[in-house]
Amino acid sequence: MSARNLLVAHGGGPTAVMNASLAGTVAEAQRQGAVDRIFAARRGIEGVVANDLVELTSMSGAELERLSQTPATAIGSCRHKVTEADFALVAATLRTNGIGYFLYNGGNDSMDTCLKLSERMDDIAVAGIPKTIDNDLAGTDHSPGFGSAARYYAVSTAELCLDVRALSIHVSVLEIMGRNAGWLCAAATLAGEAGPDAPRFVLVPERPLDEERFLASVEKEWSRSQGFVVVVSEGMVSAGGRELGAEGGVESVDSFGHRLPGGAAAYLAALIRTRLGIRSRSEKPGLLGRASAVLVSDTDRLEAREAGAAAVRELSTGNHGFMIGFRRVSNKPYSVQTVRVPLSDVANVERKLPNGYIGDDGMSITPKFAEYCRPLLGPSPYPDYFVLR
Repeated sequence: MSARNLLVAHGGGPTAVMNASLAGTVAEAQRQGAVDRIFAARRGIEGVVANDLVELTSMSGAELERLSQTPATAIGSCRHKVTEADFALVAATLRTNGIGYFLYNGGNDSMDTCLKLSERMDDIAVAGIPKTIDNDLAGTDHSPGFGSAARYYAVSTAELCLDVRALSIHVSVLEIMGRNAGWLCAAATLAGEAGPDAPRFVLVPERPLDEERFLASVEKEWSRSQGFVVVVSEGMVSAGGRELGAEGGVESVDSFGHRLPGGAAAYLAALIRTRLGIRSRSEKPGLLGRASAVLVSDTDRLEAREAGAAAVRELSTGNHGFMIGFRRVSNKPYSVQTVRVPLSDVANVERKLPNGYIGDDGMSITPKFAEYCRPLLGPSPYPDYFVLR
């Protein structure tokens, strides 16, 4: 391969450790003799289409360390579905700048873009770096970004439970991100390890909601324990497939045609108030849950950086058309290995929460999930709260 420059771009929603993957990519590319210059595209694939690049070749070690500690994405991202006309512009940008290696850091849709590029450009090595708080990428044990978001929601749910325990006059409904997969919502159950209480009900989109059954369960729980927390996924749907919180049944979609979720907690809180006469309120951290540097998982940050570095190592040895994934070697002690996953196995494939992690009642999470998730939160995942017994 004559072209020896590397280009990296970010796609989709940012995470608390997305910049750590970028730092790992740059540091490994600086070390590798196979790479001459390192470029990044501003605003993801939109920047590639527009030939809007910035050079990162001379970043210092101190700058890379600061980059690793910074949430979101320093080079910007986008949600842009690449058109046939765009591919010609992308090819022009890559060849004009002598790009021999292209890395796209993102989720399902970004891996689809990677796949299409790799199929069209035989002279440029293309690969993906995994990223999503939703943890719904196929072919990997977990995705960088999930561990930090899971820690955020586990700790935040514990603190909300403490608040409701202190003033037990209402049912608090907490809405958690994750789109159509319940991984993050399930992580809220680890609040029971952080504090004295855990959420009473956990509603994940893998189990559509029977509203009458849910209300009966809430009423029964209220009669014996006033004041508790319900967590619900932003992508929750009713038994009939209707998005909870969608006004008039109208659903908004993004540029990829995916439904834009949201409003589930407000909907359920209103349902509890009007149907049961129980005081209820909703909470939704929203974007704070995906880019909180305060509650970042050290494990997540280290793995994110390694994902970026591993992608460069694989490209430099002649591999392409893959996404870096993680294979779990053991839980105790926790250990993973990076692997190559064919892009065709990842693109547009949505990995849902397995049945074995969901309780038989459809409104709880099994201990098996905690065994899977706990190591991803890092070695010291929870504050040491005091509770008067």
